Amino acid sequence: MRAIIFDLDGTLIDSLPDIAAAANHVLSKRGLPPLTIAQVKPMVGDGGRALLSKAFAVYGQISGEDDYEVFETYYTAHASALTVIYPGIEEILQNLQAAGHRLGVCTNKPEAAARAVLHELGLAGYFQTVMGGNSTPYRKPDPRHLAATLASLNVDDAIMIGDHHNDLAAAEGLGLPAIFVSWGYGAAEHRHVAHAAQDIQTIIKNLAR
Repeated sequence: MRAIIFDLDGTLIDSLPDIAAAANHVLSKRGLPPLTIAQVKPMVGDGGRALLSKAFAVYGQISGEDDYEVFETYYTAHASALTVIYPGIEEILQNLQAAGHRLGVCTNKPEAAARAVLHELGLAGYFQTVMGGNSTPYRKPDPRHLAATLASLNVDDAIMIGDHHNDLAAAEGLGLPAIFVSWGYGAAEHRHVAHAAQDIQTIIKNLAR
């Protein structure tokens, strides 16, 4: 039975308000005005350093490693202040786990922050592995990031589920199927699209045929 690998932000959880708050915390430290959630949304998906680079670029500024350290510290401490699980996700995780699928998370978010938010939201127990953006030298869309997740589960066959083209590209790089979820932060054209959590299980069953 295939393993199921999930992206985190925009796929399992709506973490955008907390990510935006962390970015604005850093901006405020540099005397820059806050960004709206709508402005931050398209910046999510490539990790914290890339997000800060895009946020600072709005004001013609360049972010540095010190800014990222402030961001990571603040976000890890407040990772679930405003974050919620998307509707239906926990039921799907329960069903997939009960069916015997091994479940993992492959995210560009730092591993400590990813584990913290999963624990605080009560989702940690569903996953046999959590591979963060700093867990390996690679990050999605590099397929080696996803490959490391599979290796951690001791499997070589899986379905990748995510809301960003990075998720789809990582799966494609390993020749694995993927499911794009439409409720997240990214946009992509893909053959298999879930518009609600319940669609995930239906698509997985169809991929098994």
